[in-house]
Amino acid sequence: MTNPAAAHPDQLSPDTVVVAAGRPAREHDAPVNPPLVLSSTYVGTGQVVDGDRAYGRYSNPTWDPLEDALAQLEGATLPALIFSSGLAAASAALSLVPVGGVLVMPIHSYQGALVMAQELAAKGLFTLRTVDIANNDEVIAALTGAGEKAADMLWLESPTNPMLEVADIHVLCRAAQAVGAVVVTDNTFSTPLVQKPLELGADVVLHSVTKYLAGHSDVILGALATSNPELRATLLHHRSIHGAIAGPFEAWLALRGLRTLALRVERSQASALVLANRLDTHDGVTKVLFPGLPSDPGHARAKAQMSGFGSILCIEVAGGAEAANAVVEALCVWTPATSLGGVESLIERRRRHANEPDTVPENLLRLSVGIENVEDLWNDLEQAFALAAPGASTVAPDTEASETPAVSPE
Repeated sequence: MTNPAAAHPDQLSPDTVVVAAGRPAREHDAPVNPPLVLSSTYVGTGQVVDGDRAYGRYSNPTWDPLEDALAQLEGATLPALIFSSGLAAASAALSLVPVGGVLVMPIHSYQGALVMAQELAAKGLFTLRTVDIANNDEVIAALTGAGEKAADMLWLESPTNPMLEVADIHVLCRAAQAVGAVVVTDNTFSTPLVQKPLELGADVVLHSVTKYLAGHSDVILGALATSNPELRATLLHHRSIHGAIAGPFEAWLALRGLRTLALRVERSQASALVLANRLDTHDGVTKVLFPGLPSDPGHARAKAQMSGFGSILCIEVAGGAEAANAVVEALCVWTPATSLGGVESLIERRRRHANEPDTVPENLLRLSVGIENVEDLWNDLEQAFALAAPGASTVAPDTEASETPAVSPE
């Protein structure tokens, strides 16, 4: 018997697909979970043809279930490709920009990808145009070239890291296609449960699997998904030749983590919305960035193209960087750390990283909301603000949810 998720992927809800996809065929005494295969070498005779594993740098049976599951979740018609890290996946995606070409990229992006693009541009491999991704006119002008060379690639990240700007994905994809540009969309923050970039017109979707997909802060992996056979073949060749392959154990762990993605996202999104609303009335906070707030500039777009608002929010702390640092140091439940998307709630001041853009405020804290009890998270924030700024007070919240240069931070 076949796997129902593989036989009827369009008939299942995404929160069912995360549980059902990538399972072995239903045969008598077959395992429920795919096995972990630890082998660098495969038996083979005769001419190597497409589909042969041949060698462990090209393929591994433990990769296949995860790649199939990610493709189903993103709505790709071809298996996804997993990489040794999110940055390795970004490197493969950037290889699609031709030498002498033009890349358009958000000024606020995952810093690893942005720094890589800046370094490649500095070597003269292509021209980099950075834009405010929430400004359609600015992005379209950069795509068309305004009298200069048109773009070859549009890199989207929505919401952006860390400023949470929301791109008008469908409109920008159409504008990119009009000039023949490939669109790569980093969907790490939203996950395929919240946003489907391929359905909105993107050509390639990128994930740091390390974050929400694996979800337990114990795996470093990346992934790319596309329905374009030529693009996939090029990306696969890049992975095989450049060697940024995933370890089978990491792939096995990531698939195990994926099984609870729907529950984790549901819980963390709900808590993020509660916390955003409460922080919005806090005397110690001068600004909250979260597309789930009706007052947020990206709210309408997020509501139109996302099924939720994600689990990341940012706040600007009254009193500047010193006060922001004091809040972080006073927390007990929240963990001060760079990553995001795990079961634990993480927080950090983003400008502690030397290569964070100057447009990111010094007092901005990024909060990755986990699955802890929301009241424990709130109480921890309150006591931290009280210790950091004893004069600060809060307005009674409405508990009902409403609508370094050499090191790249996550």
